[in-house]
Amino acid sequence: MITMLNRFQDMLELSFKADFLAPLLLRAYLAPIFYMAGINKYNGFDNTVAWFGNPDWGLGLPMPWLMAYLATAAELIGAVFLVFGFATRWISIPLIFTMLVAIFSVHWPNGWLAIAEGSGIFATDRTMAAVERLDRAKSILQEHGNYSWLSEHGNYVVLNNGIEFAATYLVMLIALLYLGGGRYVSVDYWIKRRFRVAKSL
Repeated sequence: MITMLNRFQDMLELSFKADFLAPLLLRAYLAPIFYMAGINKYNGFDNTVAWFGNPDWGLGLPMPWLMAYLATAAELIGAVFLVFGFATRWISIPLIFTMLVAIFSVHWPNGWLAIAEGSGIFATDRTMAAVERLDRAKSILQEHGNYSWLSEHGNYVVLNNGIEFAATYLVMLIALLYLGGGRYVSVDYWIKRRFRVAKSL
């Protein structure tokens, strides 16, 4: 029995030769997300600054111009660095900070769920109430609109804007902080091979 289990383990460990795929896929997944977030902030930068600073309908953060600039730069530069696997661990740090700010200053009051759903362990009074409103909105659209055309490319949902997506990106960035850019398909790997001097313990 032990011999057979060891053989299965050996087969599994053969797959570790492709361990570069994990950080590559994380980078490929996160890069467009941060690019879109950053370019949206950049294209409407005055609105971004206003939203960062306004305490009534925005985040009410201090030094909103600086905070907006740092968030925009981290996301745009971070997207490019992630694509190439350049300074992956270093760029993960400001992106992790950006996600923490997003989680605690934007999404935290809305709970976990990104999309309002009326059941499950993460459902709240807020998300359950949203389902009732969504059903009402659908019935209005079905009665007064071409609902099959309106919903042809996807279902209508209520955005709850909880921490779910930001927390997921945070976990992925923490993984990259420890994994790095990965072997073979990152600039980091080739820089390390060429220039990094091994530490003597």
